[in-house]
Formats: sequence, C-alpha cells, structure tokens
Amino acid sequence: MIAFNNVTKQYGGQVLFVDASFQANPGEKIGLVGPNGAGKTTIFRLITGEEIPDEGSVEKPRRLTLGYFNQNVGDLRGRSVLEETISGAGEVADLGHELKELELKMADPGDDLDRLVERYGEVQGRYQELGGYDIESRAHTILAGLGLQPSQVESDVGHLSGGWKMRVALAKILLLRPDVLLLDEPTNYLDIESILWLEEFLRDYPGSVMMTSHDRDVMNRVVKKIIEIDGGQVRSYTGNYDFYEQARALETARREAEYERQQAMLAKELRFIDRFRAQAAKASQVQSRVKKLDKIERLEPPRRIVEKQFDFRKPQRSGDDVLKVVNLRKAYGERVIHNDLNMLIRRGERWAVMGENGAGKTTLLKMMAGALKPDSGEAAIGGSVTMGYFAQHQLEQLSVAATVIEELQAHAPAAGIGTLRNLAGAFGFHGDDVEKPIRVLSGGEKARLSLAKILYDAPNLLVLDEPTNHLDIVTKRALVKALSAYEGTIVFVSHDRSFLRAIASRVLELSLAGPRIYGGSYIEYVAATGREAPGMRQS
Repeated sequence: MIAFNNVTKQYGGQVLFVDASFQANPGEKIGLVGPNGAGKTTIFRLITGEEIPDEGSVEKPRRLTLGYFNQNVGDLRGRSVLEETISGAGEVADLGHELKELELKMADPGDDLDRLVERYGEVQGRYQELGGYDIESRAHTILAGLGLQPSQVESDVGHLSGGWKMRVALAKILLLRPDVLLLDEPTNYLDIESILWLEEFLRDYPGSVMMTSHDRDVMNRVVKKIIEIDGGQVRSYTGNYDFYEQARALETARREAEYERQQAMLAKELRFIDRFRAQAAKASQVQSRVKKLDKIERLEPPRRIVEKQFDFRKPQRSGDDVLKVVNLRKAYGERVIHNDLNMLIRRGERWAVMGENGAGKTTLLKMMAGALKPDSGEAAIGGSVTMGYFAQHQLEQLSVAATVIEELQAHAPAAGIGTLRNLAGAFGFHGDDVEKPIRVLSGGEKARLSLAKILYDAPNLLVLDEPTNHLDIVTKRALVKALSAYEGTIVFVSHDRSFLRAIASRVLELSLAGPRIYGGSYIEYVAATGREAPGMRQS
C-alpha cells in the first residue's frame, strides 16, 4: 500500500535516514519508534506529501485516503463541536452541505425544479452510499468515546481548552474513516477512559494505522509491527512493543559480539604487522595481512538506547500520619465536587487517585498541596512532612527567558554550579543542553526540569498530577525506577497504566456514587473491579 524505497532525507547537516526501505500493507497496525528528532514526524510528512525525499521514492496508490492527526490543531472556532467534527468527514460532509443547499433551493425552484430534483437524486444516492445518514450518530459515538459531554458537543468548539480541541481534531480524523490513519501521539491529553476507548477503536479499525505513542500499553495492544528510526537507519520488527524491545536487545547483543570479534581480530593482525614489519623474512606475510585489512569492511559499534538514571536525594523521615483529609468539601456553584471526603495517608504509601473527567482528581490534589482552599474541612499535613507538588500548570510557570541552568540556579541559589549541572544531567540535560532557553524546550523537557527542581528539595511527600505527560517511554521507565526506590510517600494522578501498575499501592476511586478506597495495588484494583478505569466507555 505504502512503500518507502531507498529513501534518504536530511535537514542541513542532520541526516535523518539513509536508504530507508519499508512497507505498510493494507490493514496493518504499525508503531513508529525512535528518539526525539530521529525523524518519526518526517515519515508522516513524507507519506502525506508535505515533504519529498532527497533520494529514493515514497509510493502509494493514487486514490489512497489519508487521515493525519498531529499536535497542531489550528484555531478551531465558529462551529459547534459536532459541526466541526463532521466537517472533517471529507466527501460525505461536502455532500451533506450540498443536500441542504438543494433542499433550500427546491423550496422556491422557479424554472429549475427538474434540474434540482435530478441533482438531488445523484447527491442523495452518493451520500447514502458513503453512510451519510448515520454520520451524526457516528460522530456522537466518537466524541463520547473521547470523553466529550453532550453539553460540549452542542457548544462552540472555540470555547474549549487546547486539550479538548485536540480531542475534537482527533474525532474528525476518526470520523473520516480513511484507508490509512497517521496518528502522531494521539493519546496526549486523553484520560485513561478515552485511551481505553481509542485502543478498542484502533484494534477494530479495518484500515491501516501508523502511530507514535509514549503509552506502552497502547503500543502493545494496538500495533503488530514496529518501525524503528535511529541513527539514520530504519528497521522493521514484526510484533508489539514488548516483542520489539526483546528483539532489539538480542540484535544489539549479536551486533556487539560481532563488533568485539572483529575488533579482536583487527588488533591481532595489527600486532603481527607491527611486530614483523621490519623483518625481511616476514615481508610477504606482512604485506598480505595489510592488504587483507584494507579489504575488510569495518563494523560500526552498535547504538544503544541510553537509559536515563534519575538520582533522588534521600528525604528525611516523616511522621507515620503524613496527610489527613477530614470532612473535605468543595463545590463550584451548585456542582459539588467533594462532599465530606475522609482519608488517611500513611508514611510510605503510594496512592493513585482515579476517576472520570470532572470527578475532582486535580481539585483534590490541589487542596492537598495547599494550592486551593476547601469550602469546609481540611487536608492537614502531618509532623515533619515536606511536600513536593508537580502539576501541568507549573510547566507554564517556568521562566521562558531563562536557560535550564539559570532556572535551577534561581530555585537553589545556595547550590554550587557543579551540583546543579549534575542535577540537570540526572534529568537528561547533558553538556550544552543546560544552556538551552526554556522557551525552546519540548513538553517532556519542561516536565523533566520541573521534576528536577522538586526532587532537589528532597521532599518526603510527593503530590504528582500527571507526572508522565509528555515523557517518552525511556524517560518514564527511569522515573518509575526512581520512584520505586523513593523512601517517601506519594499521592498521584496518572493515565499511564504501566506507571499505575508499577507505583500504586492504594487506590482512591472518585465517582458520582462517592469515594471508594481500595487497599491494594492498581493490579488488585483491576482484578477486584474488572475494569482498568472507573468510567470505561464502549466503542
């Protein structure tokens, strides 16, 4: 269906890939992986024709329909959410508009009635053939699956926040039902219920899917083929993400063994040449070995995925009762979010707070952190407790005019430059990276910088609201490893199931029926409830 044939692409001096070849077949579900800047988005742009290869070709059928979702949704406004979603349905949307125009004209046709009726029949037939009469129903289903409420669906799309506009943009692509879905990080800004719905939708999708995602579970459950872009090379692996990691590790070990064998052989030959170069009796043997070495194709040392290592400073021990929530109440107007909520968080526990959108997860964490006052009741911090609070809005509060190192210096003015450079390095800012202006950092880099500031303070209570948003799989793994070794207490919200499985030792579920506490891990919560999230939606 789509074939990359010996494609080479570079920007200035940066070579993304050389002689890259792979094929995407009808109905295949493919995951694109590789480090930031490797060229994953460029693959999408080459497929859509927004860019062309420097060498080689990208072949696809002329009548192939593509739906491309990325993070640049544009300025959506002026239409209802439903109208905006249907507007992305391609030909069927255009036919729907034409039918309405023809109906208006037929109300006062003048001498054109016969022509209008004939055209109406043609358009109606094609509209019905493309499923136009169930398009509103399908749009409602998709929007509900992505978490939009009926009141939002009827309101102006311009009133939505950026994250909700992302969902509408994704809904437009899904409603289009193209031959190939190109999805660049579709799970960003989705809650866990919407992610689960999208997983099922993509698994059942009859067309091809090519996607990037930092969500390991999505990649494992949806894709059956991995295309890796790294260091100018493109490799294909048949299987899900877990299989890819295992296969890559085996392949890397094999290439390293080959490289080491060749290095040993070269060293042996060079020792012989150096030892006997001046001896006339060995001249022919030396010359023979020199020629042999000249003909050998030297292997490159295999590239390894660099595992990040976050170093948490050891926190001081807190009291046994870390945070006590007593008769907590919070309402916005007539809408009650929390009513007489009570819970006790004890030292060393790791609480996952779960609930559908609007259940009050972030509101609760804000009250725990002291960033929001309850209407009544209290969230009281225990003895010897020091808190670190991470929330998405903090990423926007970083000083955009400052560099990474300047931001860290402003946070910890008493620390030496060496200490701060080591801190930055522990969170992935190596060498000249510390001189990067914050305004050019990606969402993941900003998250890492914010986490570095919090963890420098070595708090013994971490309140984390979606800490893995924008982090890639490798960085998430490093964060999980660090938090698993962390000796303090954690309360967190996350839509990442691998993170939930690794960290949570208690679950607080918030719902309309009231709060419910599960005194076990997320794995035990799933086993007890039979669901991975409180408000799982059917596709």
